[in-house]
Amino acid sequence: MNPSPDRRTELLAAGAAVVSVVLWASAFVSIRSAGAAYTPGALALGRLASGALALGAFCVVRRTGWPPRAAWPGILVSGVVWFGFYMVALNWAEQRVDAGTAALVVNVGPILIALLGNRLLGDPMPPRLLAGMAVSFAGAVTVGLSMSGDGGSSVLGVVVCLLAAVAYAVGVVAQKPALGSGSPLQVTAFGCLVGAVGCLPFAGQLAREVGEAPVSATLNMVYLGVFPTALAFTTWAYALARTTAGRMGATTYAVPALVVLMSWLLLGEVPGPVTLAGGLLCLAGVAVSRSRRRARAADVPARTGADGPPPPDGEARLPSGGRE
Repeated sequence: MNPSPDRRTELLAAGAAVVSVVLWASAFVSIRSAGAAYTPGALALGRLASGALALGAFCVVRRTGWPPRAAWPGILVSGVVWFGFYMVALNWAEQRVDAGTAALVVNVGPILIALLGNRLLGDPMPPRLLAGMAVSFAGAVTVGLSMSGDGGSSVLGVVVCLLAAVAYAVGVVAQKPALGSGSPLQVTAFGCLVGAVGCLPFAGQLAREVGEAPVSATLNMVYLGVFPTALAFTTWAYALARTTAGRMGATTYAVPALVVLMSWLLLGEVPGPVTLAGGLLCLAGVAVSRSRRRARAADVPARTGADGPPPPDGEARLPSGGRE
């Protein structure tokens, strides 16, 4: 039996979200290599330039035109704040705080996304979303504390991490309305281009450091641009256009768990039991936040020619437009 169109759309959106989360988790491993040879601004510019070139080539092949005028405010804000400022700030902060502290502070972002989405976009905040985010945040705190080193963080680094989390939240909430008129490819490609243009002041640093950096670091920078940026941001935009900002933000709580797993498999960093427990909490919270209450028979109105009362707040059916 083939799934209904709404169900098929929901499955595709969920698959796109998984691709984004996995690639963003892999980015932390690549940043550790590239960040040893490149300064934060140069790394951000190299990553965004690689992403913009990949997306631009795809736009030419697909004959994608310019985004509609209505999409440009969201593209500009997300491009400057999320693609540009966020990447520079996070690269800079991770040189001044340990990985655990960065994970703790940056994971405030999904909570801010839910709050801003509710306030500015009218997104619902159902109990399952709030409960799942609470469980995932507890897991992120557990992972962060288990990874934190002694004396490895500065107050300034923590503040910059917090600014990165705010930029991430603002960028996602600004991007959501743009996806109502522009396609995910358009919004991502031009947002990445805007971010790259905003990072052009670091072009001199990038030119100097490319000649001095090892090939492995440069390849990691290109990988960051093509996969965690060009591909992952596009699949993210596709999924975001079909669900709420809050639910998408909660999905990124799977990143800490995947980072722990990838560090274990690729870097040989064996996680302790506390770290593993925190990762499992992150995944459990994501599962809760993305689940839906099953309708009981008593909840389904008899069909008497009317549609019956609306479903409870936050548990709305997926309408034809795709938004939950």
